[in-house]
Amino acid sequence: MALRFTFRQLEYLVAVGEAGSIAAASARVNVSSPSISAAISQLEAEFGVQLFVRRHAQGLSLTPGGQRIFNEARRILHAAASLNELASDINEHPRGPITLGCLVTIAPYLSASLRRGFESKHPDARVTLREAHQGTLLAMLRRAEIDVAITYDMDVPGDTVFTPLTHLPPLVILPHDHPLAENDTIALEDMAGDPMVLLDLPNSRDYFLSLFHQAGLRPNIAERTGELSVVRSLVANGFGYGLINLRPLSNLAPDGGRLAYVPLAGDHRAIALGLLTMRSDLKSRVLRAFEDHAKTAIRAAGVPGMVPFA
Repeated sequence: MALRFTFRQLEYLVAVGEAGSIAAASARVNVSSPSISAAISQLEAEFGVQLFVRRHAQGLSLTPGGQRIFNEARRILHAAASLNELASDINEHPRGPITLGCLVTIAPYLSASLRRGFESKHPDARVTLREAHQGTLLAMLRRAEIDVAITYDMDVPGDTVFTPLTHLPPLVILPHDHPLAENDTIALEDMAGDPMVLLDLPNSRDYFLSLFHQAGLRPNIAERTGELSVVRSLVANGFGYGLINLRPLSNLAPDGGRLAYVPLAGDHRAIALGLLTMRSDLKSRVLRAFEDHAKTAIRAAGVPGMVPFA
């Protein structure tokens, strides 16, 4: 019996099922919405099954039959990708797709740079970028939605493997005209009573607050935000100091305010930035090649977009 559907149509089906709408799927696979709609209609006609129902503001939901076909389509696409990886291994030449997840706070600095460098070195490889918070990255790894995550060594579960690339010690971030902005280092004791702008993300929050706990201090938290760019703008406008592990090449906040970054004095644990993968004896050649590229690039030149630590 001849196939009356294509892998491309299955790809569109899976994209809509994962994204929950044709518009979101269109952005994900970089194909027009009418083309995706047509592919879904053709599959429904071929299978004789309604795949989706519209839920008004909630977008599209898979029907029970559509869910079964979606699951099988995703399995078929994964198997096809495995064939591509097998051919790559046989040819000893990295090729094919790899999906890179990156922690939201560091994605703007290094994800695009690593992608450009890797694809330039291996033109037959295709990198897709996804950014998320730590918990979401772990879930995406376990669902095989990403092949590798660039993240920190915080709450790393036992079914994954973390490969460190570099270590990022804590810094104090201040308005440029703060009295301590010219110091070589700043102790927590010098800042604990001042208002603090806390980067209020689960792992980051716990890490920074642990520095105070270990020193027997309590911070005076005046502002909380889950956006690193907002931390920088609040600090630049005098709403308090912040703690951070990333020092961008520019000392400007997003709104143009000027900042100073000063190392935190004392023996504090530096956060390790690295690659997180599922624990497995088998890795595709393209994944191994990306890991080697990331190690070489960051260990040789530091984190893209950031001032190297001394």
